[in-house]
Amino acid sequence: MQRALDALVERIDTPAPIVLVDVMQGNIDRVQGFADQRNLKVRPHVKTHKCVEIGRRQIEAGAVGITAGNVGEAEVFAAAGFDDIFLAYPIWAAGTKGPRIRRLAESARLRVGVDNVAAIEALADAMGDEPDRLQVVIEVDCGARRSGAPPEAAGDLALAARKRGLVPVGVFTYPGHGGAGRDARHRAAQDQEAALTAAVRGLEGVGVTAEVVSAGSTPTLEFSTSSVITEIRPGEYVFGDLNNARLGSCTEDQIALFVAGTVVSDWVPDQVIVDVGNKVLSKEGSPEIGYGGIAGTKAVLSKVNEYHGFLPLPDGEFRPSVGSLVPVVPNHVCPVVLGFEELIVTDSTGTSLERWPVDARGFLN
Repeated sequence: MQRALDALVERIDTPAPIVLVDVMQGNIDRVQGFADQRNLKVRPHVKTHKCVEIGRRQIEAGAVGITAGNVGEAEVFAAAGFDDIFLAYPIWAAGTKGPRIRRLAESARLRVGVDNVAAIEALADAMGDEPDRLQVVIEVDCGARRSGAPPEAAGDLALAARKRGLVPVGVFTYPGHGGAGRDARHRAAQDQEAALTAAVRGLEGVGVTAEVVSAGSTPTLEFSTSSVITEIRPGEYVFGDLNNARLGSCTEDQIALFVAGTVVSDWVPDQVIVDVGNKVLSKEGSPEIGYGGIAGTKAVLSKVNEYHGFLPLPDGEFRPSVGSLVPVVPNHVCPVVLGFEELIVTDSTGTSLERWPVDARGFLN
Protein backbone atom coordinates (compact mmCIF):
# COMPACT_ATOMS: atom_id res chain seq x y z
CA MET A 1 0.00 0.00 0.00
CA GLN A 2 2.77 2.41 0.87
CA ARG A 3 4.44 1.75 -2.50
CA ALA A 4 1.27 2.67 -4.36
CA LEU A 5 0.77 5.71 -2.17
CA ASP A 6 4.32 6.96 -2.74
CA ALA A 7 3.72 6.78 -6.50
CA LEU A 8 0.49 8.79 -6.21
CA VAL A 9 1.72 11.50 -3.85
CA GLU A 10 1.64 14.33 -6.41
CA ARG A 11 -1.63 13.27 -8.02
CA ILE A 12 -4.11 13.02 -5.14
CA ASP A 13 -5.48 15.12 -2.33
CA THR A 14 -6.04 13.60 1.09
CA PRO A 15 -7.99 12.10 2.63
CA ALA A 16 -8.85 9.86 -0.32
CA PRO A 17 -10.06 6.25 -0.70
CA ILE A 18 -7.51 4.28 -2.72
CA VAL A 19 -8.52 1.01 -4.35
CA LEU A 20 -5.85 -1.44 -5.47
CA VAL A 21 -7.63 -2.87 -8.49
CA ASP A 22 -5.39 -5.92 -8.85
CA VAL A 23 -6.03 -6.93 -5.23
CA MET A 24 -9.76 -6.24 -5.61
CA GLN A 25 -9.99 -8.31 -8.78
CA GLY A 26 -8.16 -11.13 -7.01
CA ASN A 27 -10.79 -11.04 -4.26
CA ILE A 28 -13.63 -11.13 -6.80
CA ASP A 29 -12.09 -14.03 -8.69
CA ARG A 30 -11.21 -16.00 -5.56
CA VAL A 31 -14.73 -15.92 -4.14
CA GLN A 32 -16.27 -16.67 -7.52
CA GLY A 33 -13.97 -19.67 -7.85
CA PHE A 34 -14.88 -20.84 -4.35
CA ALA A 35 -18.57 -20.68 -5.25
CA ASP A 36 -18.17 -22.31 -8.66
CA GLN A 37 -16.37 -25.28 -7.13
CA ARG A 38 -19.32 -25.80 -4.76
CA ASN A 39 -22.12 -25.11 -7.24
CA LEU A 40 -23.13 -21.95 -5.41
CA LYS A 41 -24.36 -18.75 -7.02
CA VAL A 42 -22.72 -15.47 -6.04
CA ARG A 43 -24.97 -12.47 -5.50
CA PRO A 44 -22.63 -9.80 -4.07
CA HIS A 45 -23.96 -7.07 -1.83
CA VAL A 46 -23.32 -3.70 -3.48
CA LYS A 47 -23.76 -1.76 -0.23
CA THR A 48 -20.03 -2.23 0.33
CA HIS A 49 -18.85 -0.46 -2.81
CA LYS A 50 -21.96 1.32 -4.20
CA CYS A 51 -20.04 1.51 -7.48
CA VAL A 52 -21.48 0.44 -10.84
CA GLU A 53 -18.06 -0.35 -12.34
CA ILE A 54 -17.23 -2.74 -9.51
CA GLY A 55 -20.66 -4.35 -9.79
CA ARG A 56 -20.02 -4.93 -13.49
CA ARG A 57 -16.73 -6.61 -12.71
CA GLN A 58 -18.47 -8.92 -10.26
CA ILE A 59 -21.06 -9.86 -12.90
CA GLU A 60 -18.34 -10.38 -15.52
CA ALA A 61 -16.59 -12.76 -13.12
CA GLY A 62 -19.75 -14.87 -12.87
CA ALA A 63 -22.11 -13.36 -10.31
CA VAL A 64 -25.76 -14.09 -11.15
CA GLY A 65 -27.00 -10.69 -10.00
CA ILE A 66 -26.61 -8.28 -7.11
CA THR A 67 -27.91 -7.71 -3.61
CA ALA A 68 -28.99 -4.22 -2.59
CA GLY A 69 -29.73 -2.85 0.86
CA ASN A 70 -32.42 -0.31 0.01
CA VAL A 71 -34.67 0.82 -2.84
CA GLY A 72 -32.36 3.68 -3.82
CA GLU A 73 -29.36 1.39 -4.30
CA ALA A 74 -31.51 -0.95 -6.38
CA GLU A 75 -32.70 1.96 -8.54
CA VAL A 76 -29.17 3.18 -9.24
CA PHE A 77 -28.00 -0.24 -10.36
CA ALA A 78 -31.17 -0.98 -12.32
CA ALA A 79 -30.72 2.30 -14.21
CA ALA A 80 -27.19 1.13 -15.07
CA GLY A 81 -28.53 -2.06 -16.64
CA PHE A 82 -28.42 -4.58 -13.77
CA ASP A 83 -31.52 -6.72 -14.28
CA ASP A 84 -31.40 -9.29 -11.45
CA ILE A 85 -31.63 -7.63 -8.05
CA PHE A 86 -32.36 -8.98 -4.59
CA LEU A 87 -33.38 -6.29 -2.12
CA ALA A 88 -32.33 -8.18 1.01
CA TYR A 89 -34.14 -6.04 3.52
CA PRO A 90 -37.63 -6.16 5.08
CA ILE A 91 -38.95 -3.21 3.09
CA TRP A 92 -41.97 -1.30 4.34
CA ALA A 93 -43.74 -0.13 1.19
CA ALA A 94 -45.02 3.25 2.37
CA GLY A 95 -44.72 6.73 0.89
CA THR A 96 -43.10 6.60 -2.53
CA LYS A 97 -41.55 3.18 -1.98
CA GLY A 98 -44.61 1.34 -3.27
CA PRO A 99 -44.55 2.93 -6.74
CA ARG A 100 -40.76 2.74 -6.83
CA ILE A 101 -40.78 -0.98 -6.11
CA ARG A 102 -43.42 -1.51 -8.77
CA ARG A 103 -41.31 0.34 -11.36
CA LEU A 104 -38.26 -1.68 -10.40
CA ALA A 105 -40.20 -4.91 -10.79
CA GLU A 106 -41.12 -3.82 -14.31
CA SER A 107 -37.51 -3.22 -15.38
CA ALA A 108 -35.68 -6.05 -13.57
CA ARG A 109 -36.25 -9.38 -11.95
CA LEU A 110 -36.75 -8.04 -8.44
CA ARG A 111 -36.76 -10.07 -5.27
CA VAL A 112 -37.63 -8.40 -1.98
CA GLY A 113 -37.09 -9.65 1.56
CA VAL A 114 -40.06 -10.00 3.92
CA ASP A 115 -40.33 -11.16 7.52
CA ASN A 116 -43.90 -10.28 8.55
CA VAL A 117 -47.45 -10.40 7.22
CA ALA A 118 -48.02 -6.63 7.42
CA ALA A 119 -45.11 -6.00 5.05
CA ILE A 120 -46.43 -8.68 2.69
CA GLU A 121 -49.81 -6.95 2.61
CA ALA A 122 -48.20 -3.56 1.93
CA LEU A 123 -46.08 -4.96 -0.91
CA ALA A 124 -49.08 -6.66 -2.48
CA ASP A 125 -51.06 -3.42 -2.28
CA ALA A 126 -48.14 -1.57 -3.90
CA MET A 127 -48.08 -3.99 -6.82
CA GLY A 128 -51.74 -3.32 -7.57
CA ASP A 129 -53.14 -5.67 -10.19
CA GLU A 130 -49.72 -7.21 -10.96
CA PRO A 131 -48.53 -8.76 -7.67
CA ASP A 132 -47.05 -11.71 -9.55
CA ARG A 133 -44.35 -9.42 -10.94
CA LEU A 134 -42.72 -9.34 -7.51
CA GLN A 135 -40.82 -12.25 -6.01
CA VAL A 136 -40.44 -12.35 -2.24
CA VAL A 137 -37.84 -14.15 -0.14
CA ILE A 138 -38.67 -14.93 3.47
CA GLU A 139 -36.07 -13.68 5.93
CA VAL A 140 -35.43 -15.88 8.95
CA ASP A 141 -33.24 -15.26 11.98
CA CYS A 142 -30.37 -17.66 12.60
CA GLY A 143 -29.08 -16.12 15.81
CA ALA A 144 -28.05 -12.57 14.91
CA ARG A 145 -31.28 -11.32 16.51
CA ARG A 146 -31.71 -8.60 13.92
CA SER A 147 -34.57 -8.78 11.42
CA GLY A 148 -35.92 -12.15 10.37
CA ALA A 149 -38.78 -14.36 11.50
CA PRO A 150 -38.29 -17.59 13.43
CA PRO A 151 -37.48 -20.34 10.88
CA GLU A 152 -40.65 -22.24 11.80
CA ALA A 153 -42.73 -19.23 10.65
CA ALA A 154 -41.33 -19.26 7.11
CA GLY A 155 -44.04 -21.49 5.68
CA ASP A 156 -46.89 -19.37 7.01
CA LEU A 157 -45.27 -16.20 5.60
CA ALA A 158 -44.76 -17.82 2.20
CA LEU A 159 -48.39 -18.91 2.21
CA ALA A 160 -49.53 -15.37 3.12
CA ALA A 161 -47.50 -13.99 0.22
CA ARG A 162 -48.89 -16.51 -2.24
CA LYS A 163 -52.46 -15.79 -1.14
CA ARG A 164 -51.93 -12.12 -2.04
CA GLY A 165 -50.54 -13.00 -5.48
CA LEU A 166 -46.89 -12.37 -4.71
CA VAL A 167 -44.41 -15.08 -5.70
CA PRO A 168 -42.53 -16.65 -2.77
CA VAL A 169 -39.29 -18.11 -4.11
CA GLY A 170 -37.27 -19.02 -1.05
CA VAL A 171 -35.60 -18.00 2.18
CA PHE A 172 -32.58 -16.06 3.35
CA THR A 173 -30.77 -15.22 6.56
CA TYR A 174 -27.85 -13.21 7.89
CA PRO A 175 -25.39 -14.81 10.34
CA GLY A 176 -24.21 -11.51 11.76
CA HIS A 177 -23.09 -13.09 15.00
CA GLY A 178 -20.26 -14.67 13.03
CA GLY A 179 -18.44 -11.37 13.39
CA ALA A 180 -18.04 -11.79 17.15
CA GLY A 181 -14.66 -13.50 16.84
CA ARG A 182 -12.64 -16.13 14.98
CA ASP A 183 -14.34 -19.01 16.77
CA ALA A 184 -17.79 -17.53 16.12
CA ARG A 185 -17.57 -17.78 12.32
CA HIS A 186 -18.02 -21.54 12.08
CA ARG A 187 -20.66 -21.66 14.79
CA ALA A 188 -22.68 -18.93 13.08
CA ALA A 189 -22.47 -20.79 9.78
CA GLN A 190 -23.81 -23.90 11.51
CA ASP A 191 -26.66 -21.82 12.97
CA GLN A 192 -27.30 -20.47 9.48
CA GLU A 193 -27.52 -23.97 8.01
CA ALA A 194 -29.93 -25.13 10.71
CA ALA A 195 -32.20 -22.09 10.28
CA LEU A 196 -32.26 -22.32 6.49
CA THR A 197 -32.92 -26.06 6.59
CA ALA A 198 -35.87 -25.55 8.94
CA ALA A 199 -37.20 -22.69 6.82
CA VAL A 200 -36.98 -24.73 3.61
CA ARG A 201 -38.86 -27.53 5.34
CA GLY A 202 -41.53 -25.02 6.33
CA LEU A 203 -41.97 -23.85 2.76
CA GLU A 204 -42.22 -27.43 1.53
CA GLY A 205 -44.92 -28.02 4.13
CA VAL A 206 -47.19 -25.46 2.43
CA GLY A 207 -46.33 -26.55 -1.10
CA VAL A 208 -43.78 -23.84 -1.93
CA THR A 209 -40.46 -24.80 -3.50
CA ALA A 210 -37.46 -22.95 -2.13
CA GLU A 211 -35.74 -22.04 -5.38
CA VAL A 212 -33.60 -19.54 -3.48
CA VAL A 213 -31.79 -20.44 -0.25
CA SER A 214 -29.55 -17.48 0.35
CA ALA A 215 -26.70 -17.27 2.86
CA GLY A 216 -24.94 -14.10 3.90
CA SER A 217 -21.79 -12.47 5.25
CA THR A 218 -18.12 -12.37 4.36
CA PRO A 219 -16.96 -13.72 7.75
CA THR A 220 -19.00 -16.92 7.40
CA LEU A 221 -18.52 -17.34 3.65
CA GLU A 222 -15.93 -20.14 3.71
CA PHE A 223 -18.20 -22.20 5.99
CA SER A 224 -21.38 -21.62 3.95
CA THR A 225 -21.05 -24.87 2.04
CA SER A 226 -24.15 -26.79 3.11
CA SER A 227 -26.02 -28.49 0.29
CA VAL A 228 -29.20 -26.64 1.31
CA ILE A 229 -27.64 -23.28 0.28
CA THR A 230 -28.06 -22.12 -3.32
CA GLU A 231 -26.42 -18.68 -3.20
CA ILE A 232 -24.11 -16.53 -1.11
CA ARG A 233 -24.34 -12.75 -0.58
CA PRO A 234 -20.93 -11.50 0.60
CA GLY A 235 -20.24 -7.77 0.42
CA GLU A 236 -17.05 -6.82 2.26
CA TYR A 237 -14.99 -9.52 0.51
CA VAL A 238 -14.49 -7.22 -2.46
CA PHE A 239 -12.26 -4.86 -0.44
CA GLY A 240 -11.59 -6.57 2.89
CA ASP A 241 -10.80 -4.58 6.03
CA LEU A 242 -9.14 -4.93 9.43
CA ASN A 243 -12.23 -6.47 11.05
CA ASN A 244 -12.22 -9.28 8.50
CA ALA A 245 -8.46 -9.70 8.81
CA ARG A 246 -8.78 -10.08 12.59
CA LEU A 247 -11.52 -12.65 12.09
CA GLY A 248 -9.42 -14.61 9.61
CA SER A 249 -11.86 -14.10 6.72
CA CYS A 250 -9.20 -12.25 4.73
CA THR A 251 -5.46 -11.71 4.96
CA GLU A 252 -3.89 -8.29 5.23
CA ASP A 253 -2.52 -8.56 1.70
CA GLN A 254 -6.08 -9.15 0.44
CA ILE A 255 -7.22 -5.74 1.70
CA ALA A 256 -7.88 -3.73 -1.45
CA LEU A 257 -8.98 -0.36 -0.06
CA PHE A 258 -7.19 2.07 2.20
CA VAL A 259 -7.45 5.78 2.90
CA ALA A 260 -4.56 8.02 1.94
CA GLY A 261 -3.93 10.38 4.82
CA THR A 262 -1.45 13.16 5.51
CA VAL A 263 0.35 13.88 8.76
CA VAL A 264 -0.69 17.47 9.57
CA SER A 265 0.60 18.05 13.12
CA ASP A 266 3.22 16.59 15.47
CA TRP A 267 3.35 18.84 18.53
CA VAL A 268 2.36 16.14 21.03
CA PRO A 269 5.33 13.93 21.93
CA ASP A 270 5.12 10.41 20.45
CA GLN A 271 1.94 11.26 18.54
CA VAL A 272 1.00 12.73 15.19
CA ILE A 273 -2.31 13.92 13.83
CA VAL A 274 -3.50 12.75 10.42
CA ASP A 275 -6.31 14.23 8.32
CA VAL A 276 -8.41 11.06 8.57
CA GLY A 277 -11.16 11.39 11.17
CA ASN A 278 -14.55 9.88 11.85
CA LYS A 279 -16.18 11.55 8.85
CA VAL A 280 -13.95 9.25 6.79
CA LEU A 281 -13.64 6.13 8.93
CA SER A 282 -16.73 6.36 11.18
CA LYS A 283 -16.25 5.59 14.87
CA GLU A 284 -16.12 1.84 14.47
CA GLY A 285 -13.44 0.52 16.73
CA SER A 286 -12.37 0.79 20.34
CA PRO A 287 -9.41 1.99 22.37
CA GLU A 288 -8.23 -1.63 22.50
CA ILE A 289 -8.09 -2.27 18.74
CA GLY A 290 -7.96 1.31 17.51
CA TYR A 291 -10.04 3.07 14.87
CA GLY A 292 -7.94 2.17 11.86
CA GLY A 293 -4.40 0.98 11.30
CA ILE A 294 -1.37 2.09 9.31
CA ALA A 295 -0.53 -0.54 6.69
CA GLY A 296 2.79 -2.27 7.23
CA THR A 297 3.11 -1.14 10.86
CA LYS A 298 1.62 -1.89 14.26
CA ALA A 299 0.44 1.70 14.64
CA VAL A 300 -3.30 2.30 15.05
CA LEU A 301 -5.42 5.40 15.50
CA SER A 302 -6.23 5.68 19.19
CA LYS A 303 -8.98 8.26 18.72
CA VAL A 304 -10.85 10.00 15.92
CA ASN A 305 -12.59 13.37 15.91
CA GLU A 306 -14.47 14.59 12.85
CA TYR A 307 -11.35 15.57 10.90
CA HIS A 308 -8.52 14.43 13.18
CA GLY A 309 -6.98 11.02 13.57
CA PHE A 310 -4.79 10.60 16.68
CA LEU A 311 -1.86 8.34 15.88
CA PRO A 312 0.44 7.32 18.76
CA LEU A 313 3.85 6.27 17.48
CA PRO A 314 5.03 2.89 18.71
CA ASP A 315 8.68 2.25 19.43
CA GLY A 316 10.59 1.53 16.27
CA GLU A 317 11.43 3.11 12.95
CA PHE A 318 7.95 4.37 12.05
CA ARG A 319 8.21 8.13 12.70
CA PRO A 320 6.28 9.97 9.96
CA SER A 321 6.94 13.70 9.74
CA VAL A 322 4.49 16.49 8.94
CA GLY A 323 3.56 16.26 5.29
CA SER A 324 4.10 12.49 5.06
CA LEU A 325 1.40 10.39 3.42
CA VAL A 326 0.29 7.26 5.27
CA PRO A 327 -2.04 4.40 4.24
CA VAL A 328 -4.85 4.13 6.79
CA VAL A 329 -6.67 0.79 6.70
CA PRO A 330 -10.25 0.96 8.06
CA ASN A 331 -11.75 -1.41 10.59
CA HIS A 332 -14.98 -1.51 8.56
CA VAL A 333 -14.79 -0.57 4.91
CA CYS A 334 -18.46 0.12 4.11
CA PRO A 335 -18.77 3.49 5.91
CA VAL A 336 -15.60 4.73 4.19
CA VAL A 337 -17.05 4.34 0.71
CA LEU A 338 -20.26 6.09 1.76
CA GLY A 339 -18.36 9.28 2.53
CA PHE A 340 -16.72 9.87 -0.86
CA GLU A 341 -18.00 10.80 -4.31
CA GLU A 342 -15.33 8.78 -6.10
CA LEU A 343 -12.78 6.04 -5.59
CA ILE A 344 -9.16 6.56 -6.64
CA VAL A 345 -8.31 3.35 -8.47
CA THR A 346 -4.73 2.24 -9.03
CA ASP A 347 -2.71 -0.96 -8.71
CA SER A 348 -0.20 -2.20 -6.19
CA THR A 349 2.58 -0.30 -7.94
CA GLY A 350 0.66 2.97 -8.22
CA THR A 351 1.44 3.24 -11.93
CA SER A 352 -2.17 3.65 -13.08
CA LEU A 353 -4.84 6.07 -11.89
CA GLU A 354 -8.56 6.09 -12.59
CA ARG A 355 -11.49 7.68 -10.80
CA TRP A 356 -14.66 5.63 -10.43
CA PRO A 357 -17.82 7.31 -9.14
CA VAL A 358 -19.52 5.99 -6.01
CA ASP A 359 -22.78 5.91 -7.95
CA ALA A 360 -25.13 5.02 -5.09
CA ARG A 361 -23.57 7.40 -2.57
CA GLY A 362 -26.30 9.12 -0.55
CA PHE A 363 -29.03 6.69 -1.62
CA LEU A 364 -30.19 5.49 1.76
CA ASN A 365 -33.96 5.07 1.34
